[in-house]
Amino acid sequence: MAGLYSSINATVKALSAQSRALEITGKNLANVNNPNYARQRVLFGDRGTIITPQGAESLGLEALGVEQVRDFLLDGQVLREIAIQSSFEAEQAGYQRAQAGLGQGIDRAAGANELNGGVGGGIAGAIDGFFNAFQSFAARPTDDGERQTLLQKAGILTDRLQLADARLVQAQSDLNAEIDTDVSEVNGLLDSVAELNKQISRLEVNAPGSAVDLRDQREAQLEKLAAKLPIEVRETASGQVQVVAKDASNADVMLVDAGNVQGTVAFNGTQITAGSPATVLGLSGGSIHGALTARDGAIQTLRDDLDALAEQFVTAVNTAYNPTNLTGDFFVASGTTAGTISLVGTLTASTLKASDGGPAGDNSVALAIARLATTSFSTGGGDAIDGSFSGFFSKTVSKLGQALADANTRVEDQTNIERLVRGQRDAVSGVSLDEEMADLLKYQRSFQASSRVFTVLDELLDNVVNRMGV
Repeated sequence: MAGLYSSINATVKALSAQSRALEITGKNLANVNNPNYARQRVLFGDRGTIITPQGAESLGLEALGVEQVRDFLLDGQVLREIAIQSSFEAEQAGYQRAQAGLGQGIDRAAGANELNGGVGGGIAGAIDGFFNAFQSFAARPTDDGERQTLLQKAGILTDRLQLADARLVQAQSDLNAEIDTDVSEVNGLLDSVAELNKQISRLEVNAPGSAVDLRDQREAQLEKLAAKLPIEVRETASGQVQVVAKDASNADVMLVDAGNVQGTVAFNGTQITAGSPATVLGLSGGSIHGALTARDGAIQTLRDDLDALAEQFVTAVNTAYNPTNLTGDFFVASGTTAGTISLVGTLTASTLKASDGGPAGDNSVALAIARLATTSFSTGGGDAIDGSFSGFFSKTVSKLGQALADANTRVEDQTNIERLVRGQRDAVSGVSLDEEMADLLKYQRSFQASSRVFTVLDELLDNVVNRMGV
């Protein structure tokens, strides 16, 4: 009897173990398309052997627990690639905003192209229209229609420079707003990771590694965090993690230590600070880094170049239009940036000068300004730009085009690298339909075998209790 009862008990344990294995296999299959899920498996263990009067008797099989199949090194590599990918994508988005703000289609080889496919659109078309209008005015200096057209083209030029600068300022402002939003999300993610650390620590006091679902949640939060800010993750003996960033000298800045957040992340408009005490971070990835790179890099360079272009326009045109400095300027002398360039308020069709005090029909001023279209300037000679107006603007937008093209290439290449690294991790941690289906059949048959043993034991017990006494 004792042997039958102990065999029944061992069989119950085996049934429970196989049932647990079937449950975990079903859970794996349900999460086959969940990128934040790491495959789980049941750990089986021998309950040992005892010596009975009849000899040695096994106590059977039991499920010791559930473990998560993860490679911590691969997880760290994925975090690094996510940070780089997010940085490139944020930089790319910033340059695309700048391209839209410029109002030009950009070709890094050919320079600026009109967005609408026709003449007269964008700053490039406005520059050509301005000088063509002066050329026509020089040919017919007394024609009222030419005077009106010239003022219209000049107004278009100043308007487009101002509008482009305003849009670029807005693009930089939008990037600042995105950084503020990302910083707020980073602080929320740090709090979430710290709280998950606490929960994992409490649940794994007597069973290390058993809080598998919480560990999946923490890894998902860490990946979201890496998309904003480059981090390193270090696991402690208690199953908790430390989250570390780097300062400009590559020294550690602790962000999360077990269940505690070490100071908040902040943005002062120029730099990102974190830790306690607050330390300036040296960013190498993440969307915050990409936004800062775009804002302070190619977009600011574009604004500076447009300012130089506007300054050269004001200086060169005013010098040609008012050679004696006595008869009035064409552009407001103080408006030497793209955002402030404007025509003199008293300039009208009737007051427009074709010459500086010459007789009727004299077109010396108009011709001098028209010739500026092909004049080559030099910063070495004290000018604000190098080359002609059109050539300088073409080089300016080509630089942005090159920056955008480089960003597009980096995003494409990094996408492939991140996909490769994720594939390597999925080979270890991901759910394989083939493997899980094979396990499902294996555990199902094992469960059926244990059930069959249980049925046989039940029949034997029935014989002992109800039939042996007859």
